[in-house]
Amino acid sequence: MFAEERQQQIAELVAGSGRVSVNLLAERFRITTETVRRDLATLESAGTIRRVHGGAVAADRFSTTEESIKERAIKRPDQKMRIAQAALALVPRTSSGSILIDGGTTTEVLADLLSRRTAVEPSGAGIELVVITHAVPIAAKLSSTPGIALEILGGRVRGLTQAAVGQATVDAARRIRPDIAFIGTNGIHARFGLSTPDPEEAAVKAAFVHSARRIVVLADSSKLDAETLVQFASLKDLDTLITDSEPSPELAAALAEAGVDVVIA
Repeated sequence: MFAEERQQQIAELVAGSGRVSVNLLAERFRITTETVRRDLATLESAGTIRRVHGGAVAADRFSTTEESIKERAIKRPDQKMRIAQAALALVPRTSSGSILIDGGTTTEVLADLLSRRTAVEPSGAGIELVVITHAVPIAAKLSSTPGIALEILGGRVRGLTQAAVGQATVDAARRIRPDIAFIGTNGIHARFGLSTPDPEEAAVKAAFVHSARRIVVLADSSKLDAETLVQFASLKDLDTLITDSEPSPELAAALAEAGVDVVIA
C-alpha cells in the first residue's frame, strides 16, 4: 500500500470514530509506530487531523469543542438506542425507587424508553418511580407519565445543552441520594477519567456522581479515549459503563483496575 493511500484511510478512520491510537494503526496496517507517527505528522500538516498523546483526533476536536443538543441528537442513533435499552434494564420495574437522569442525548433516549415502558406497564397501585433530572427535554418526556414522580432540579438553563447549571443546581444535587444516577459524558479516558467542556456542567455532573448510590455512565464509542477540558469524575467513581464498542486495551485495563463493570450494548 502506498503511503498516500494509507494516510487517506487513516484520515477516514479518524473522521469516522473521532480518535485513533498509534498502536491500533500500527497493528491495522502492519507498520511500525514510527511510520504511523510520520503519517500522522503529514496529515496534521495538511490540516486533516490533530495529533494528541498516543494517537490523533479530528482536526476540529478541541478540549472546549461542544455541539448543541440538537446537533448531537441526530448522530449515532442506533448506538444510543442500544445503550439506552441496556440502561433501561437496570431501572426497577416492580418496586419503588429513585433514579437521576443527567442531561444528554443518550440519556434522553433512556427517558423516552422509560416513558413508553411505564405507560404500557404501569407500576402497582401506590408504587411510583421517582425520577430526578435537571434537563428540560428529559423533564418534558416524563412530566405526564403514569407511575413516575418527576422532580426537577432548578438553576439557570444552559441553552446549548438545555440543562440547568449553576450553584443552585449543584446545591440541590448535593441534598439528594438517588439509588442510580445515569450520567452522560463528553469523554472517558484511562488517565483523565470523565470530562466535559464546560466548567458549570462539570460541577453539576460531579455533584451527581458524589450524590448517587450507584453511578452508571452512558457513553457511545466516540467518547471513549477522549479528553475534554474539565474532569468531573475518576474511573474509580463509576460502577458501570454502558457503551456500544469494546474499549481500547489501555482504557479497558484502567476500567478493570477501577472495578468498573463494562456493558457492551
